[in-house]
Amino acid sequence: MTAGPRGVGAGVNPTAAPTVPETADVVVIGAGQAGLSAGYHLQRRGFVPAGAPPSGQHDATPTYLVLDAEDGPGGAWRHRWRSLRMSTVNGIYDLPGIEQPGVAPEAASVDVLPAYFGDYEAELGLAVVRPVRVRRVEEADGATGRPGDLLVRWASGDRSGAITARALVNATGTWSKPFWPAYPGQETVRGRQLHTADYVRAEDFAGARVAVVGGGISAVQLLEEVSHVARTFWFTRREPVWRDDFGPDEGSRAVAMVDQRVREGLPPQSVVSVTGLIRTPSLHAAAERGVLERRPMFTRIVPEGVVAADGQLLPVDVIFWNTGFRAALDHLRPLHLRAAGGGIRMDATQVAGEPRVHLVGYGPSASTVGANRAGREAVARIVRYLAAEDEPLPVPHDGTRAAARRRSRDVTAS
Repeated sequence: MTAGPRGVGAGVNPTAAPTVPETADVVVIGAGQAGLSAGYHLQRRGFVPAGAPPSGQHDATPTYLVLDAEDGPGGAWRHRWRSLRMSTVNGIYDLPGIEQPGVAPEAASVDVLPAYFGDYEAELGLAVVRPVRVRRVEEADGATGRPGDLLVRWASGDRSGAITARALVNATGTWSKPFWPAYPGQETVRGRQLHTADYVRAEDFAGARVAVVGGGISAVQLLEEVSHVARTFWFTRREPVWRDDFGPDEGSRAVAMVDQRVREGLPPQSVVSVTGLIRTPSLHAAAERGVLERRPMFTRIVPEGVVAADGQLLPVDVIFWNTGFRAALDHLRPLHLRAAGGGIRMDATQVAGEPRVHLVGYGPSASTVGANRAGREAVARIVRYLAAEDEPLPVPHDGTRAAARRRSRDVTAS
């Protein structure tokens, strides 16, 4: 297996204009781990790529399509910093059906994983169409498709269009939506501000005074890295929970807690926020160097730096926000899926009460092993839903078969 520019895998031409079919039974948005898992399981269930040349199969063969906004394979792994090695990646499971190749522990994840994803797509012949960005998903009507279908509006360069779909698997992850907290005076700072998503290499901070903000895995990994070339000051809202290890039972309990939140319609928390942080050898060494001396969050930002909780001015050249990401779901707003609690109420991978829409890589499935399982679960439920939709229904008293379909969805949602 070889890696092309920025980790693009074999058999991919990122500059070719995509051909986007106008209809598919199932549309998958996103080709990261969760999206590829969904594509794999759709194939295993007999779905074929939408818009593929006729192969003698029956016209009723169900179709699927995977849309990806990236220029090439790899999802968010295309954008990880080069110093993130395979030995320090936080637990990457194989994509379903094909194992990862053996690689050196010190190989850069930005090379290895996009190449693995690209070869996976090519070997399985998955219907990934890129670069295509989904702008919005809405209800179809008589003018744009069959009532009861979804309309997926997309753009690619200066082209745009729409796809009608009977079901949707959303696998857009979080990388494209970094979270920037709002702090008083943030607009006045003279120095540089950046987010984890903007990080390239530690050398860019050489000789600077850097305020590193955040208490998650990326925050402590990048704090350790930057501390070798810069003077660092670590700020978090609360003291992180440190662990030397945790077992499968603890991990399962943490996933169950995140799952409970999304079932209640609350915004998901990360699993790490529940499990705590593992003290790796490099973090042990950082602690001995005094790098992991946590400070409470500063109260405001001033042109020269930040004002600490004790009121003292701390001059800094850079504020490095490692404050996490939010689920990239803005394109689903027209479907009005948000619950009163601010999140989306979920039933496993399915949006509760909406069997046409599944979120994979969301909440408890926001891990590589969770994404694999979520892809399989979503496809199994969609197959059951489509089978129920295809059963003959009596025309209801209001004379619209669409109303009968809506009632059918209410039944199959359980």
